Amino acid sequence: MDAVRVALLREVLAGTEWPAAAREFARALRSSVVPHGGGLLLVGTEAYEPWHMAAHLVDESTWSGLPQLRPTLVRHRVEPDDPVHLAVGLGRIEAAGRGETLLVVAPGQPAGGLLERVHDARRAGATVLALDGGDPEVRGLAHEALTVSDGDEVDLDTVQHLVSAAAGENCAPSPRGRRTFRDRLSRLADQLTAPPPARW
Repeated sequence: MDAVRVALLREVLAGTEWPAAAREFARALRSSVVPHGGGLLLVGTEAYEPWHMAAHLVDESTWSGLPQLRPTLVRHRVEPDDPVHLAVGLGRIEAAGRGETLLVVAPGQPAGGLLERVHDARRAGATVLALDGGDPEVRGLAHEALTVSDGDEVDLDTVQHLVSAAAGENCAPSPRGRRTFRDRLSRLADQLTAPPPARW
């Protein structure tokens, strides 16, 4: 999702908790991965792989100049002919430890031993973050969680867009006040979507 669409989405959701909640969660994500130089592992459930979240974080990593945001997508099923970047299985979570961040995207209740692996990674020192659908076990394992339930104004996919965009935007200003192309594009999007000035 590009900067213009994210700006429109934020405008639609203005007055709700979601833009601020997504920015707060994105700050937690950045503060976990940036000081350690990366180590971001992204995993979903057996029924839901967070492909879009992975792609958006890769984009934000490139646009913001923060390679630490580039995730390793951990998959429940890996085939022998999968390309290298799609061939990371659940064993990677078992090897996670201090200095690494595990982002769990779980719209439903995880199965297949995922929570046990996440628990072990947390005990080994990994930071656990969760975008979840309300499962108390997932929330209980997370150092930081953002929950999207059925009755909310948004769905989990929308929140993933907000979080990934905020993760790339929450960076410190460029040296000497120079703004990146993405900063200028975001500002332009805000100007284009702002209501017209009142005429008296």
